[in-house]
Amino acid sequence: MVRTQKPQGEVTRGTTAPNRLRRVDRWIAATQSGPLRAGARPLAVDLGYGASPVTTVEFHGRLREVSPRLEVVGIEIEPERVAAGQRIMSGYEGLSFRRGGFELPVDRPPVLVRAFNVLRQYDEAAAWRAWDGLCARLAPGGVLIEGTCDEIGRRAVWVALAAEPYTGRAEPLTITFAAHLPTLVKPSDLAERLPKTLIHRNVPGERVHALLADFDRCWAIAAPQSVFGPRARWIEAVSLLARSHPVFARPPYGGRGRWRLGEVTLPWSAVAPASPPAPS
Repeated sequence: MVRTQKPQGEVTRGTTAPNRLRRVDRWIAATQSGPLRAGARPLAVDLGYGASPVTTVEFHGRLREVSPRLEVVGIEIEPERVAAGQRIMSGYEGLSFRRGGFELPVDRPPVLVRAFNVLRQYDEAAAWRAWDGLCARLAPGGVLIEGTCDEIGRRAVWVALAAEPYTGRAEPLTITFAAHLPTLVKPSDLAERLPKTLIHRNVPGERVHALLADFDRCWAIAAPQSVFGPRARWIEAVSLLARSHPVFARPPYGGRGRWRLGEVTLPWSAVAPASPPAPS
């Protein structure tokens, strides 16, 4: 049965645009085929898709290429946004829209939840609680992808999480930095897109601050590669960063093949906060 309780969460600004989430969708399709194909009726949720259902429709199309049996549900708190999605869903097999929030009003646990640009208005402790709640609702082996991007999707950072086996609490696995390289001045410009659990940790003494500082240093050293284009400079900078950070010993996903796309994915341990968040 689909739950009918009051939606949990706050209404977002709803800003959206076509192709805004193409970078994270591309990464999900390339790295999460296991969860997406799990079971007879795999379900993915797009949580808080905004004022237009366009990014949910794109999410559905991109992931169905990987998992043709996948069903996608777009979830929003605002009834008007849900109605906008429902007006177009009959044209797409396996796509539907429902009103709800963090409680995820679906009829079975999802194998994947994408929650993008929905936690920006929360404090750090509340964002951790949202992670815990969403991960507890995943199917076994499921994954939560939570992050933020700019208004046209040129800069994005996201975290992949699973539920801890015994507690069910959120277990961050990886963090991905992605950018449109021709417009990137330096890697640390991505700091403004850090998830809410990290954005206030970008200070001396924290791992994420040290990582971004090192990334900027490697970017500066790699400047001569700019004659071959921004992609060559990015690949060289990431290669240099890899030499000074042991976490690169076994890249979680892709290596150079993903770097060429303006991405780099690291284990969460590379940026994990030095201390737990203060209670709100």
